[in-house]
Amino acid sequence: MAASDFSDFKLYAKGHAFEDFSVGQVFEHHWGRTLNAGDNTLFTTTTMAFCPLYFNAEYARAHGHPDTVVNPMLVACTVVGMSVEDLSEAGGPFLGINGLEFHRPVYPGDTLTARSTVVSKRESASRGNFGIVTWRTEARNQHDDLVISYERTNLVAKRRGT
Repeated sequence: MAASDFSDFKLYAKGHAFEDFSVGQVFEHHWGRTLNAGDNTLFTTTTMAFCPLYFNAEYARAHGHPDTVVNPMLVACTVVGMSVEDLSEAGGPFLGINGLEFHRPVYPGDTLTARSTVVSKRESASRGNFGIVTWRTEARNQHDDLVISYERTNLVAKRRGT
């Protein structure tokens, strides 16, 4: 078998450049995600988050929940993941999350959808080929209940030649 000539494969740019964002711009992240019991068990045991609310249905019911509670960090990771395609897929260092709030529990079988709003953008003082963008993201369940909100900041590359 002959070696592949990778120059035959066209590369497509993904994501958005710094110039593509404007304050107040809203992104409805088109992929929703249903979190199931398997997702919760795998994430919880892999991260060694041994809180019985996340894996013991009887314990969760004894504490007022209808079922096990989906690990909130799985909820956070899932929602950040849903936003990547629209916000940060083009790359650029992640600078952090602020104001993370869990508004209500998520249960196995809940479907989350998310939207993000650009809250600020500015030129990077130290990296001329980047800007700094902050988005506020909110996710809701299938009942339109707010389950999580936060602000996330990234360095975002500018277009080449600008």
